[in-house]
Amino acid sequence: MYRCLIIDDEPIAIRVIRNHLASFSDFEVVAECNNALEAISVLSKEKIDLMFCDIQMPQLTGVDLVKTLSHPPQVIFTTAYRDYAVDAFELHVVDYLLKPISFERFAKAIQHFLIQENPTPPLRESISTNQEKDFIFLKADKKHYKVNLADILFIESLGDYVITYTADMKIVSKERISHLAEVLPSDRFIQIHRSYIVSIDKIGSVGPGFVEINKKKLPVGRNYKAELNKLMDNF
Repeated sequence: MYRCLIIDDEPIAIRVIRNHLASFSDFEVVAECNNALEAISVLSKEKIDLMFCDIQMPQLTGVDLVKTLSHPPQVIFTTAYRDYAVDAFELHVVDYLLKPISFERFAKAIQHFLIQENPTPPLRESISTNQEKDFIFLKADKKHYKVNLADILFIESLGDYVITYTADMKIVSKERISHLAEVLPSDRFIQIHRSYIVSIDKIGSVGPGFVEINKKKLPVGRNYKAELNKLMDNF
């Protein structure tokens, strides 16, 4: 379990990060602070793996806070200002998120963190399926969600996590996309990129280097073009 600290002088910003983070089962919020001085107190007492830190705060900025720490945790800066990006990345932070922070951009920051941490591969218990069935079970939020294969639009990889998109919802589960590629029926799903599996039925159009599903363009990887072309030639 990765222990997280959220630092921001805006309660709404804290709530957004907390809500985004709740989709990832291996992360817990240890504390929430309104300024850098409160954060220093928490860091002196608690083991923190990942710190979400605003930059412009009273008394001490987020950048200055990180500079004062002899052994800082991994840091993702969250800010409404682009001006500090160079200073931030000189501190070797994980990512730099501009407010308002969308879930998709937040999820990519989590992926960057997981890649740096290089965690052990997840157990394959998070997904189960039967090739004769028209559904899969995805484990997320301490529950197993039954997802009909016909409802899946596409699946996106985020390191040790995947996001399964349907028309009505998205489910974040701890799983490797390589396992999903093995489990899902090949006559209904195709991998078009190392980070994307798509439902064949849901493909709206195929363009140069992309597949369009539900008005969203997904990239086609070089190593997957031949299989996609074969699929189109067979129709």
